[in-house]
Amino acid sequence: MAETFEVRQARTSDVPAIQELLEPWVARRILLGKERVTLYETVQEFVVAQAGDRLVGCGALHVMWEDLGEIRTLIVADDWLHRGVGGGVVDRLEGNARALGLSRLFCLTFEVPFFSRRGFETIGEQVVDPDVYSQLLRSPDEGVAEFLDLAHVKPNTLGNTRMLKQL
Repeated sequence: MAETFEVRQARTSDVPAIQELLEPWVARRILLGKERVTLYETVQEFVVAQAGDRLVGCGALHVMWEDLGEIRTLIVADDWLHRGVGGGVVDRLEGNARALGLSRLFCLTFEVPFFSRRGFETIGEQVVDPDVYSQLLRSPDEGVAEFLDLAHVKPNTLGNTRMLKQL
């Protein structure tokens, strides 16, 4: 096994491996499943961690509003946990967020200590002003619904912590 990894933008050829990384977490009910077509449609949001010819991690940055993005689908292969992969992916996603002009990053996570070490703080319910909230309500994206803490997604978010970082 390679001992080093690199983090890079995902390519369409990475989608099957991203889905393979995702499946065990979906089976454990930690992450929601994504259809392959959805992964292709959003591949530009993803970065991947590659060790040799194997993908060992991934994560995505989803823009939610003018200044706000979400880190989502952050996954590290079990045999690569605690080796810096997750931090490397988050660092790259934060760089992408800054390049896009975002000033805040949201995540919905079970991994509170991991994100706390990276400057994320637990948040309450209302983190956008009422006008932005009303605009975000129009989004069909489930992640936006989770961010807004809407009732219809609460069964998917039980036990998760809502966190935010100022960039």
